[in-house]
Amino acid sequence: MVDVLLLVGLAVAVFVGFNIGGSSTGVAFGPAVGSHTVSKLGAATLMSAFFLVGGWTVGRNVIATMGGKIVPSEEFTLVASVGVLFFVGLALLISNLFGVPASTSMTAVGAIAGLGVATETLRESVMFQIVSAWLLAPVIAFWICAVIGRYLYPYLDAWFRLEQSEGPLIEFSRVGSLPYPTVSANATPKQLIVNGLVVGIGCYMAFSAGASNVANAVAPLVGAGAIGESSGVLLAAGATAIGAFTIARRTLDTVGNDLTDLPLLAALIVEVVSASIITFLSELGIPASLAVSATMCIVGLGWGRATRTVRISDAAAAAVKGPDESEERSEMSVGAIAAEPENEVARIGEEDPDVLSASDLFNPSTTARVVGLWIITPSISALASFLLFEYVPL
Repeated sequence: MVDVLLLVGLAVAVFVGFNIGGSSTGVAFGPAVGSHTVSKLGAATLMSAFFLVGGWTVGRNVIATMGGKIVPSEEFTLVASVGVLFFVGLALLISNLFGVPASTSMTAVGAIAGLGVATETLRESVMFQIVSAWLLAPVIAFWICAVIGRYLYPYLDAWFRLEQSEGPLIEFSRVGSLPYPTVSANATPKQLIVNGLVVGIGCYMAFSAGASNVANAVAPLVGAGAIGESSGVLLAAGATAIGAFTIARRTLDTVGNDLTDLPLLAALIVEVVSASIITFLSELGIPASLAVSATMCIVGLGWGRATRTVRISDAAAAAVKGPDESEERSEMSVGAIAAEPENEVARIGEEDPDVLSASDLFNPSTTARVVGLWIITPSISALASFLLFEYVPL
């Protein structure tokens, strides 16, 4: 019976890792594939390598938290471990059905918390730290990207924008039968720098995904003592690699071809900020959602860009003096836009409202639906886990 349960637990862990590889690869390397900087095969290879590095180094801290600090490791019997992993798989199912990036980390922690409440072994201080991080991380992600969107994005965009040269940037020459890479004669230094940043940021995102997501697949089994920590990291990384080389091709197409809604520069800003937040939390051993932070980065960046059409002083003056003078100033701003050279960045308050439409960059109703599901998903997981371990003899 124990062997059967262990096989079931390993199978569920592989399923979770497989799906993580399928979804995370698109998020990490979609911009690189969409800009034709790296191939799908190259993206899968880089994802597999850097996911393993992130899991092997920083990810161990999150495994320790989820495998024995929220509730004592003695509570992770094989049955309990399989039950917790089931709820992680359920989060992936909900994510697919509703088209919302539900957090497997939050759902897994919710399931573990339900187990702790049912067995009266939940460590409230640890849960308080984790929940506090869940509340603060999206807020910090939003405001960092909002500031970037309002004050820095146009200048970064002016520098970052480039025309791709014809043909690949990297070509292969041969010495006898041995190929070696060389830089194309058509490539400019700026193209090499920008494309190098695209690939490097994708690798950083893959590292962050490994640091935060390895625990989602194997922490309960490690806590139960069914497998060792190093074996768990290798199992999760292997399953993720399978997902990266198979089902990730579809997510790479989706993310890579959707760059009109999220430009390449915006995608890279989102990746750097969200990956940095999650890597920092993972170093502290706090399981947090990369999808949640990335989504709030997108919302914050869009909101910040939309606010460039109005100066803070103008908004305050309009609130005090009424709409008439505000409209007059708006006409002056439009004239300023028309007068400035095309290669200059429009200043705050002089952006064209038709270009930076708030409805295109920031959708409050969609954001509310996504945030609502983030709250509901771990809550359902915790309640269902509590009912399972409280009333079902396992």
